[in-house]
Amino acid sequence: MPAATAADTVMIARSDAPHLPHQAPIDAYGNSGFRFAGMSHRGSLLCLPSGIWAWPVAAPEDIAEANLAPLFAEADAIELFVLGSGPELRPLPEALRWRFRDYGIGVEVMATGPAVRTYNILVAEGRRVAAGLIAVG
Repeated sequence: MPAATAADTVMIARSDAPHLPHQAPIDAYGNSGFRFAGMSHRGSLLCLPSGIWAWPVAAPEDIAEANLAPLFAEADAIELFVLGSGPELRPLPEALRWRFRDYGIGVEVMATGPAVRTYNILVAEGRRVAAGLIAVG
């Protein structure tokens, strides 16, 4: 069997370590996952200043304060959170919007495709951005 390359690497979700210990642009999305930094991940991602993490959210209804805790822990380093809500725009519940206001973080919700593009632009500009990206099929 030939040796695996970085392009062949598939990340396995671990809640105690990021897939990548820094921000990076998302190279591709679809097929229920994402590609970034020569790696691929099936499932949703939480992209924070501290790195890119697996995110146990499969649909907008799964988003809760508990799975946003890592984001809120880094609130001082984040000015904007971009939420990719899947194949179509799905609003964030008002109670969660208030939690973002409490932490002083702006929120923009859009379908995952536009969210990936927006996140990539803001990362390239050096902005203090984070993203929650729900995987699309």
